[in-house]
Amino acid sequence: MSPGPITARQARLAVALLFGVNFLNYIDRYVIAAVAPMIQADFRLNDSQLGLIGSMFMVAYMAFSPIAGVLADRYPRRFFVGGGVLVWSLATVASGLAGSSRQLLAARSMIGVGEAGFGGVAPTLISDLFPKERRGRMLAYFYVAIPVGSALGFLLGGYVGEHWGWREAFYVAGGPGLVLGVLAFLMAEPARGAGDGVSKSEHRFELRSTLALARTPSFVHTTLGLSAMTFALGGMAYWMPTFFHRERGLPLDEANTLFGGMTVVSGLVGTFLGGWLGDWLLKRTPKAYLLVSGWGMLAAVPFTAAGLLSDQRAIYLPAIFMAQVLVFLNTGPANAVLVNVALPEIRATAIAVSIFVYHLLGDVPSPILIGRASDAIGLEKALLITSAAMAVSGVFYLLGTRSLGDDTERVERSVAERERGAGIQ
Repeated sequence: MSPGPITARQARLAVALLFGVNFLNYIDRYVIAAVAPMIQADFRLNDSQLGLIGSMFMVAYMAFSPIAGVLADRYPRRFFVGGGVLVWSLATVASGLAGSSRQLLAARSMIGVGEAGFGGVAPTLISDLFPKERRGRMLAYFYVAIPVGSALGFLLGGYVGEHWGWREAFYVAGGPGLVLGVLAFLMAEPARGAGDGVSKSEHRFELRSTLALARTPSFVHTTLGLSAMTFALGGMAYWMPTFFHRERGLPLDEANTLFGGMTVVSGLVGTFLGGWLGDWLLKRTPKAYLLVSGWGMLAAVPFTAAGLLSDQRAIYLPAIFMAQVLVFLNTGPANAVLVNVALPEIRATAIAVSIFVYHLLGDVPSPILIGRASDAIGLEKALLITSAAMAVSGVFYLLGTRSLGDDTERVERSVAERERGAGIQ
C-alpha cells in the first residue's frame, strides 16, 4: 500500500527536520577536528594514528552507503533517517566515553555507518515532496547545512574542548541527535515518485533500473563532476588554514576562524543562489541545472588561482571567497540532476552510489595528494591542483548537458506510462 498524500505543511516540516538532521550530521562529523590535538595528547598518538581515526569515518561511510541505498529503495525511508541519526548520535557520545584509541576508532566507524543510512535517503524524500520545478531550491535548503554545520563543528568543538575537555565536546555534539532521531520515525513519508506525479501506485526497486544508471550519460557526468568538485573542496578545507598560516603569515587561530567564517557565508550565498538560478533557468531549458553547475565551477578557477598566488590580503581573501561562492552554486542543482535522471524506485541507490564514487575519487585522496605535492613543490603551488579540479568538474558538468534533457524526459515518460498502466488495472 502506498503512503497517503502529503500536505504542504507536512512537506515543510519534513524539510525542516531533514535540514536539522543534516546540520547535526556535519557537526558530528567535524567536531573531532577541533579537539584532535587533545585526543592525540591523551592517547599519545602519532600523526598517522590520529589520521587513521579520521579516515575510518569516511571508509565506513563509503562502504555502507550503497548498502543503505539499496535497502532504502525497498523499505520505508524514514526508518533509515531515524535509525541513522540514532546510530551516529550514540556513536558520537560513545566517542567521548572511549578509553583507548581503538575504542575511539570503532566509535568513529559507527558514525560513518549511521550517516550512510541517512546520506543517500534524505535527498530522495525531498524529491518526492516537491515537483521537479522546485527541487533545486528545496535541495539547496537541505544542503546549506553542510557549510554551516561543518563550521559549527569546528567552533563548538574548539570552545567546549577548551573550557571543559574533548570528551564533553562529543557529548554536546551527539545529544541533540537522539531527539531528532525519534522525530524522524514520525515524519510523513511520500510515495516514491510522488514529486513526479505518481498517485496510483508506489514504484518498487528493480535491479535492471539500477544497472541502467551506468548507461545514463548525465548521471555519469554529474557524478564525475561532483567527484572533481569534492576533490577541490576537500583539499581546500583541509589545507587552506595551514596555507593562510604558513604562506601568508596569519596566526593559526585567526586562519581557522577566518576560513571557517568565509566558508559559512560563501556556502549560504552560493548554495541558495545556485538553487534559485537552477530553478529559474529550468523554465527556459532542461539543461539548466548542469549549466549553472558547470559554468559556476569554471568561473571559480581564475578566482582560486588569484587567491592562491597573490600575497596581498586585499586580493587573496575576496578571491578565495568568490571562488567558494561559485563552487557552492552547484550543490543543489547537481544533486537535483542525480534525482531527476533516476527512476523513483532506485533514487536512494543512485544517490548512494554517487556518494561512494565522489568521496572515493574526491575528498578521500585530495588531502593526501596535495600534502605529497606540497612536500615536493611547496603548498602554494600544490593547492593549485584544486583549481585544476574545478576546471575538470566544470567540463564534466557541461558534457552532461548534452544528454540531460533526454535522460530526464525518459524518466518522466516511464513514470507516466506506468501510471497509466496502474490506472487501467
